[in-house]
Amino acid sequence: MANKQKTIYICSECGNEVSNWAGKCPACGAWNTLSEIRVEKNAAGRTKAVSGVSRPKRLEELDTNEEIRFTTGISEFDRVLGGGAVLGSLVLVGGAPGIGKSTLLLQMCAATGRERRILYVTGEESERQLKLRADRLGVSGADIYVLAETDLESILAAADSVKPEIVIIDSIQTISHADISSAPGSITQVRECTMKIMRLCKEKNLTVFVVGHINKEGSIAGPKVLEHMVDCVLYFEGERSTSFRILRAAKNRFGSTNEIGVFEMADNGLACVENPSERLLSGRPENCPGTCVACVIEGSRPILAEVQALVTPSAYNAARRSNGVDYNRAAMLLAVLEKRGGLSVSGCDSYINVIGGLSLEEPAADLATALAVASSYLDRPLGADLAAIGEIGLSGEIRSVSALNQRLSEIVRLGFKRCVIPSHRKDDIRAPSGLRLIPVRSISEAIAAVLARE
Repeated sequence: MANKQKTIYICSECGNEVSNWAGKCPACGAWNTLSEIRVEKNAAGRTKAVSGVSRPKRLEELDTNEEIRFTTGISEFDRVLGGGAVLGSLVLVGGAPGIGKSTLLLQMCAATGRERRILYVTGEESERQLKLRADRLGVSGADIYVLAETDLESILAAADSVKPEIVIIDSIQTISHADISSAPGSITQVRECTMKIMRLCKEKNLTVFVVGHINKEGSIAGPKVLEHMVDCVLYFEGERSTSFRILRAAKNRFGSTNEIGVFEMADNGLACVENPSERLLSGRPENCPGTCVACVIEGSRPILAEVQALVTPSAYNAARRSNGVDYNRAAMLLAVLEKRGGLSVSGCDSYINVIGGLSLEEPAADLATALAVASSYLDRPLGADLAAIGEIGLSGEIRSVSALNQRLSEIVRLGFKRCVIPSHRKDDIRAPSGLRLIPVRSISEAIAAVLARE
């Protein structure tokens, strides 16, 4: 009997299925997220084959010694994964097109291909294109198998015949299942293909890396439930115009999500940046107004970043443009400088930029950002040996931040001699040798302490 077509609507946020379209998802409450999907349903119905009955086990009977980690050969990648990849885990690597996701995984093949058998499935490139890129990166290995395929059943059959320990699928948006009539990359295809890949991963105890593209909102394309299905969600961030890349864990069932990996894109691929602060501060101008160094905590490591500001008089409406600093946060800091710092920045064009393509989301960078703006407005340099740490409140007060001792150790390690800190924390910290602390209570006091004319 012929199959019947049925139309359903699936929410891209939570994966809920409904029979009729609505502007608001009845499950998660998101607006305009229901997409029309046509599925084929067998008129005779489907029967489920039951191979056995699972027996519940007591919690005390479960063994946790089966978790086996192995190194990927890339130190920054291992750091983000929590010490290495875990056998039987499904890892989703997301990022913008051209950011370096495929390059990272191909370099991992070079490091682990001598010890483990790898199946690299490419749905976006031909085998020749992948070989040319591998030659350029210096990737070789007798146990690295390449399959240019988009059909899921063919991929599962290849995995069954090759019997790899690591499977890489690039990308999940190009894989399709023959039993599903929707196009590759649709919500249904991505969800069902990921479900079957996860089943392969758990049954065969394979480590599977799945590449996923992101949409214009910055989240991984496809249903939101995709991120709940996998064990790890990694985001590869950075601007293609800059050389630095950051690998950040949004979810990790086998480790912490407070770690980041820093890479630099070179001609021969991605290189690990063991000392990000030193790289980000290289080429910094000396005794130039409008620049200040902030220390932020990314994961478990402190990183120094240079914040630059340019304030110029404007005959038009004020333009507040920021790159690397949240726009609303930058507007708030400019308002505090106007009201509490005594600087008339409202009639000026203000530009704020973080060198290296980093995004400073931590409030600890507030003081450095405000001092950079004040330095540009007054046209007085802060000095190349000064750093600043502190959060700024709406009344202009300088508030404390966490891990201050760890931040100060990184600051003095890179040769800085002075650091502006919150005043009420001066008795709780241990000042490193060679570093002079400048405790301040408010933004006006900070400007007077480091920008006053002698």
